[in-house]
Amino acid sequence: MTSWYAGRTPDRPARAMIAMTLLALLLVAAVPVALLAAVVMMMLGYVIGGLALFGGSVLAAAIAVAVAGMSGMRHLRKLVSERSFRVVRLEGSEYNDVAEPEGSGYSDVVRLDRSEYTEVR
Repeated sequence: MTSWYAGRTPDRPARAMIAMTLLALLLVAAVPVALLAAVVMMMLGYVIGGLALFGGSVLAAAIAVAVAGMSGMRHLRKLVSERSFRVVRLEGSEYNDVAEPEGSGYSDVVRLDRSEYTEVR
């Protein structure tokens, strides 16, 4: 039972990813508060300060979300590349050989030949 708990404990990169995600969520949640504070500052006459406050909060939130997204993708690629996590990658050509079901329980179904299919892209 001890090994089960040891296997569940996140390693250092996972902890960093969780911390970055929480920081990004916190900064995104702070944007409406910064907007309200910026509006109050602009009503008091500090227009440049209000714009700087709101712009800085949006910029900080965007950067935190981008960094959290990049670290999350890197962590996901690391998990997928491990041999213990089985993922089968399908190529586009493997979908062409899928057979259609022969019969159905519906009597009003129109059957089309392969030549009547149109490809939508």
